[in-house]
Amino acid sequence: MYCFATTQVLVDSHISKDNGAMVDFHGNPVDKSKTGGWLTAGLILGTELSERICVMGVSMNMVTYLVGDLHLSTAKSANIVTNFMGTLNLLGLVGGFVADAKLGRYMTVAIAASVTALGVTLLTLATTIPSMRPPPCTDPQRHPCVEANGRQLAMLYTALYTIALGGGGIKSNVSGFGSDQFDSSDPKEEKAMIYFFNRFYFCISLGSLFAVTVLVYIQDNVGRGWGYGISAGTMIIAVGVLLAGTALYRFKRPQGSPLTVIWRVVSSAWRRRRLSYPPQPDMLNEYYNATVPHSNKLRCLDKASIVEGDTPADRAKGVATKNPSTVTQVEEVKMVVMLLPIWSTCILFWTVYSQMNTFTIEQATFMNRNLGSFEIPSGSFSFFLFITILLFTSLNERVLVPLARRVTHTKQGLSSLQRVGIGLVFSIFGMGASTLVEMRRRDAFINDGTRIRAFWLVPQFFLVGAGEAFAYVGQLEFFIREAPERMKSMSAGLFLSTLSMGYFVSSVLVTLVDSATNKKWYKVQNYVVPQQESTSTNACNIAAEVATEGV
Repeated sequence: MYCFATTQVLVDSHISKDNGAMVDFHGNPVDKSKTGGWLTAGLILGTELSERICVMGVSMNMVTYLVGDLHLSTAKSANIVTNFMGTLNLLGLVGGFVADAKLGRYMTVAIAASVTALGVTLLTLATTIPSMRPPPCTDPQRHPCVEANGRQLAMLYTALYTIALGGGGIKSNVSGFGSDQFDSSDPKEEKAMIYFFNRFYFCISLGSLFAVTVLVYIQDNVGRGWGYGISAGTMIIAVGVLLAGTALYRFKRPQGSPLTVIWRVVSSAWRRRRLSYPPQPDMLNEYYNATVPHSNKLRCLDKASIVEGDTPADRAKGVATKNPSTVTQVEEVKMVVMLLPIWSTCILFWTVYSQMNTFTIEQATFMNRNLGSFEIPSGSFSFFLFITILLFTSLNERVLVPLARRVTHTKQGLSSLQRVGIGLVFSIFGMGASTLVEMRRRDAFINDGTRIRAFWLVPQFFLVGAGEAFAYVGQLEFFIREAPERMKSMSAGLFLSTLSMGYFVSSVLVTLVDSATNKKWYKVQNYVVPQQESTSTNACNIAAEVATEGV
């Protein structure tokens, strides 16, 4: 899901303006000959690799377990997966806040990795203990399948949301903690930082590919317990490796979270909403010391920097001057608010992307997946999604961007918003392809009793994967470039919240479609035919409307 094209932008966002804030394990200024560098960065990369293996190994094949083993409906199963992924990404904001405000990146990553290991262990138990599953569905025509009961689902939810809690803490801090191991003021180490991000995204892609091929195969052909057990073991080893390097890391002391500043400005503006604007903006708090020029946009927030009780009459009456926000703080919050239109525009892309993790995997389950004598696991078809992302990442950097530079005569080649717009267009065609394939699949089975080849799913994986290669880098680059300097560290958290909202919107969309069709899911010979084209068409139509805003 990550793209190499963001490497330089992310390096800039992680560069510390205060290298003196870096300390060793004992709180002393760092000795670069004994701390940091590639040894510690490698240990951190191992943690991210393990997190990818765990999360992707769970999410990309979970819907088949929910439908096949727990006998849940396709709609409910899809919503469980999307709610899990949405919560995981949303908790990235919480993880970033905790690290910035209190614990620091190292402690947050260490605790989050331990929580993730606990969650995957619980999931292993939930899928291996016989009492945690309903009885097998041997003859659904005579005896309806028994759905998992509340106790069984409670165990599953506990495991999934424990993983989400840990994964959110890792996601929002591991890249920053890795970049802390290099000194941006040292040209040699700054160059190494760039290579670190390349290796970071390589580890993410490698972990994802391993999960959707090896782990999914083990889950389907050896056993869920073995598949999730390997993930749990991998995460436990990663925690041990991370802790083993404690004395060698470089640490950045917590300096407060930008979310605190945002909350202070918004709440202060609300409390002062009845105050009148001063006749001149230079009467606002620290107007002449502002590092960000005052603007007339979103003037309602300016009230947070109005100095109360500072008139001669107030001083004569003994009215105390309250502590207002500064003009710089208010303008920084304005800049964040101005990001929200693009933030909301991108939500629909991730709604489309979530279909690749849920309904498309379920489609593959009921299609002909044979390749000679070998049957490809349905979850492994996500391999085509990640391969396409890697392919278009390379094409973007080596072919498309240089070509665009010649046409646009700009250093970027394509602007951030143009990349987002291209990604949205790809997502529209991806959902269109998904709709056509689903219509053909259902008609073939209902009319002829045949299953079409699962390789018909490749075009939608290709189109959505290509869209992600554009939309991901464009959105993240836009957030990092447009965010105020002191709030660039929260850009990753803001981006993760977009993914989160996309997954949650998917859950709402599936629920609405399920309700509108009166839950009429076709069942023929233990074969569930989901109303995929309804969901795909709705997502396609909404994405089409949003695409024009993103460009």
